[in-house]
Amino acid sequence: MQSHEPYQTVDKTVNPIVVTIENGALAKLAPFLPDHGYRRPFVIMDENTDRAAGRKVIAQLDQAGITNDRYLIGSNRHGDVIADEPTLVRTLLGVPKEADILIAVGAGTIHDITRFTADRMKIPFLSVPTAASVDGFASKGAPIILGGVKKTIQTCAPLAIIADVDVLQNAPRLMVAAGVGDMVGKYTSLIDWRLSHLLADEPYDKDAAAKTCRALESCVANLEPIAHQTEAGLKVLMEALIQSGEAMMQVGHSRPASGAEHHLSHYWEMELLRKNKPQILHGAKVGVATILIADLYHRLSEIDIAAALGDAEISDQRKNRLQAHWPRVQKLLQTLPLPSELAALLRAVGGPTTPQEIGISTDLVQRSLREAHHLRDRYTGLKIAYELNQLL
Repeated sequence: MQSHEPYQTVDKTVNPIVVTIENGALAKLAPFLPDHGYRRPFVIMDENTDRAAGRKVIAQLDQAGITNDRYLIGSNRHGDVIADEPTLVRTLLGVPKEADILIAVGAGTIHDITRFTADRMKIPFLSVPTAASVDGFASKGAPIILGGVKKTIQTCAPLAIIADVDVLQNAPRLMVAAGVGDMVGKYTSLIDWRLSHLLADEPYDKDAAAKTCRALESCVANLEPIAHQTEAGLKVLMEALIQSGEAMMQVGHSRPASGAEHHLSHYWEMELLRKNKPQILHGAKVGVATILIADLYHRLSEIDIAAALGDAEISDQRKNRLQAHWPRVQKLLQTLPLPSELAALLRAVGGPTTPQEIGISTDLVQRSLREAHHLRDRYTGLKIAYELNQLL
């Protein structure tokens, strides 16, 4: 089940993404195209995002005299849009040869499908978020389902992000809470990245980590206006999500924003797909998973490392390294907020805090804690707990 997302050197001279977050921002989309030499946009959305913003986008393109084509991505019997092989192939085949730019109108999955399609067709795309629900708008990573396994493919970032606050304010409250859940996950992802650098020599970028941390702190400091979906609150949340995506783009992988909490989330998603059950918002899963991982990490920080290493079936080299660095590992793990503190953050915006609230069984939680570390070729606190037999 393991997939490897390679580390790579990033060309930081690439032009930055043009970001607009304001009321009425959609009015800037049609003029943007001819100003940048694009004449034949292809708009990708689903039925829900068509109602949320797609019809306005099409109307403005038509009014500006810009010839356009559109594609509604179909959903499964549960009403979920899945970024899997059939959906990706249908989308690729739906793009007319005349199209010179794609426009993603939607949230996470629509963007994953669009960025994958744009990358394979070697044409750019624009981002029109319909909810501040995920941090992938500015990212190059496209998490997709291949052969039933969640894999992140490095593709392309959008040319511009046009986020209309009027649209974002009309999104369901659960999607806003999902955006906060995705940001709260940075508490554990940033710890995991430092652990992997310390114990497995994985590359670590202080600037990208600091950028992600600032985005997280700004989100947490503004939970009340975010919860009330005020203009100011949603601007802060959207900016934080975009900054998190930019940090991933800066280093060429998702390490700054995705650790063990995302591995649990991906494991749950794959299980729901396998059993043909309705999907759960990504950020809702991540938020709940972050609480579980934080609880595990705090318990892990208190173990008798000598006794645990004595029972561990790992190489002597690994044992020696864990032994040598354990005091630093403990300090890192103990910097995490307590599970109760994380739960309070999510409750403040109306988000779920337990697996039961999102329909994840105790059995699935236990299996994911034992097995989800296999999903990525990454060293995390979850893998440490597995190696030290601390998961039962």
